[in-house]
Amino acid sequence: MRVRVLGPMQVEIAGTAVGLGGRLPRQLFAALVVRAGASVSYRRWSPRSARTKAYPHNDPMAPPSPTQRRLTPHDVAKLVRISFGPQAEVADAAPLTGGGFAAVWRVRLADGRDSVLKVGPAPDARLLSYEKDLIAAEASYFRLVRQAGAAPVPEVLHHGQDWLFTGYLDGTALPALPTTADGAGARHDAGAAVARIHRLTGDRYGYTGDRAHGATWRQAFTAIIDDLLGDATAWNVTLPVPTDHVRDVVGRHAPVLDVVERPALLHFDLWDGNLLAAIDAAGATRLTGLVDGERHLYGDVLLDLVSPCLLRRIEDEPEHPFLRGYVAETGVPFVVDETVRRRLTLYRLHLYLIMLIEIPSRGMAGPYGDARRARLGPLFESEVAALDRASVVDA
Repeated sequence: MRVRVLGPMQVEIAGTAVGLGGRLPRQLFAALVVRAGASVSYRRWSPRSARTKAYPHNDPMAPPSPTQRRLTPHDVAKLVRISFGPQAEVADAAPLTGGGFAAVWRVRLADGRDSVLKVGPAPDARLLSYEKDLIAAEASYFRLVRQAGAAPVPEVLHHGQDWLFTGYLDGTALPALPTTADGAGARHDAGAAVARIHRLTGDRYGYTGDRAHGATWRQAFTAIIDDLLGDATAWNVTLPVPTDHVRDVVGRHAPVLDVVERPALLHFDLWDGNLLAAIDAAGATRLTGLVDGERHLYGDVLLDLVSPCLLRRIEDEPEHPFLRGYVAETGVPFVVDETVRRRLTLYRLHLYLIMLIEIPSRGMAGPYGDARRARLGPLFESEVAALDRASVVDA
């Protein structure tokens, strides 16, 4: 018997593709196969097909997420025909690993086009409140940004009911670059690109569709927090701080959000893994792509300064390359007064709240989930405590 390893969750046995129940390191799987008396070969992976992510939200070491569909090459070929016509064929396809929500595959079409297929969760999958219709949201984000020429985002090739084909962008996610590469150039480019995106304005604050939104940013943000706290209850998530206290501290500081007078288009998920980069002739990294716009919303531009400085405070890093690129593009200095500091604190609280509440919905049980809670819990408590102190000082 001959076994061919296609990817982290799929093998080909005697010419038939077989999905695995979960991720196995390919070396471990190969050892098990050889021990059973079979020979093993591997699909050849080009650097472009080996794009991975390394964010705590999308960790390749995490357990398989219940929100991710298990696709086969047959499934991919079927979606290609539906999207591009009955004569369309697949020349090559392989899953892109590391995502924690949707199933993502690199697909080379027979006509030579390279594309990325993203398939949303099954209709009966339990999701957080804001995660409804994220495939449609991503298609909308890419179209808006691409039409404006604000940043290098993928071209939407086809948007189906719960799947999306986009063009494939050259480049490597920043965490996957060689350790000798300096990501500062790409982060600077990203800051400038996001500043251009922020010039786009929505017709309301918050999310699109029937998700949390409002006529003001204060209304939208408090509705977003309320939905997340409702999700915490629905999923039986015990937060490091009681939900009533979280709701209270957000409510007490919500008036600072009234300074926001325009619903800017926000990406939200700007950690390094969503920045694609290449190394130029001078050895500097340059931004080649901005991906994963599915969680976008409209609101305060400061919200997009949180994830580029993940698990840290960007107001403490004035020389951060993302911030420098942003300031260079806007021409407006980044001044941290008390209002700015409190808004950033609220937005970090929001991000950590999501990352804690999504643990069960992503199937992060056992030691992995425990480790994540241990890492995020103190950060969440610190932001709440900072707001508590500010309440006393600024009353």
